[in-house]
Amino acid sequence: MKKLTEVKRKTLLLAMGITPLVFLVLPTIAQTPTPNMSPASTVGLYVYPQKKQAPEQQAKDENECYASAKQQSGVDPTAAPAAAEKPATQAQGATAKGAAKGAAGGAAIGAIAGDAGQGAAIGATAGAVRGHRTKKKANKEAEQQSQQAAQSQHSQQLDSFKRAMSACLDARGYSVK
Repeated sequence: MKKLTEVKRKTLLLAMGITPLVFLVLPTIAQTPTPNMSPASTVGLYVYPQKKQAPEQQAKDENECYASAKQQSGVDPTAAPAAAEKPATQAQGATAKGAAKGAAGGAAIGAIAGDAGQGAAIGATAGAVRGHRTKKKANKEAEQQSQQAAQSQHSQQLDSFKRAMSACLDARGYSVK
């Protein structure tokens, strides 16, 4: 019993020692400034003033060119890319087709062996399993292709936005890379 109260006492003292420390550290973590990213840097562009523009002017120009590029290209780079749609051409009925093919082959082999019915049943089961696997593989490949197409489209749209923003900033006397 004495040990139990000693453990409770140590736990309480430990908690009392940590609690004030947490309240001292958390506010400083919350107040740590996050780097302010310019509109150009959010889309991966590097902008350098060629006519000695002030940082405030550069920030203003970047914001205006960002808005202009958004309007001109019709692309909002801050929006999440559209989710890939389910492919319309997924394999349909592959399990039934596989079962039919397997049953036919099994019946032929079963007829040779002397029991066409049992051969057909075994062949149908094996064909259904193979058909299901084929369907699953085809659907997975179609989904991957759809995702790749969506990523490619998003990349092309982002490139269009970057070209529009670069042209705007270039016209205002900035070097854009």
